[in-house]
Amino acid sequence: MDIDFTAISARERYRYLTGFVGPRPIALVSTCGRDGRDNAAPMSFFNVFSHDPALLVLGMQPRRDGTEKDSMRNIRDSGAFVVNMVDMRLAQQMLVCGLDPGPDVDEIALAGLTAAPGAAVAAPRIVESPCAFECRVERIIDYPRRAIVFGEVVHFWADDTCLGPDGRSVDPGHYQPIARLHDDNYIASDRQFELLPPDLGETLSKRKAAE
Repeated sequence: MDIDFTAISARERYRYLTGFVGPRPIALVSTCGRDGRDNAAPMSFFNVFSHDPALLVLGMQPRRDGTEKDSMRNIRDSGAFVVNMVDMRLAQQMLVCGLDPGPDVDEIALAGLTAAPGAAVAAPRIVESPCAFECRVERIIDYPRRAIVFGEVVHFWADDTCLGPDGRSVDPGHYQPIARLHDDNYIASDRQFELLPPDLGETLSKRKAAE
């Protein structure tokens, strides 16, 4: 297969990108509207971008009719959002939050989840999430059919069971986020393994000996 990516449709590009770039972490993004109504929506066009400054990035598209989704509108209005990570306990509720029932429905409540006020931003976090990153909007880059949102993490919350004995590292036996693959396929991180980098000196010596 040899494809000129500039010559195919957006739908075709989407299928190749989401099919082959993965697994992609899932951000269950919670926001609050001008009317005080909470909102939550899952996004797999998401990742960590930088640690200094601490930046998370969201890729957000409008509805099929071109109108802006509630999450994006709330982010523009409030300048804040919370990324709640998703594990198997939240998998079904995450899907409920993605149904887009309309601006008059609180997806957090619809999914049977619990909202708690953000500690540093005007957006709620989801109590049942294993960890949550409170973000202030750093910048938004707008494209015709996509907005790229940079959020600076200003507060972090994690369930104590997800942490190792030192209180800083992750306990892989308890923190097992899920990620999205292609179509409706997902993957759980319950089969983690350690890969250690080889010694540089030994690697160079082996290469030299083989030449």
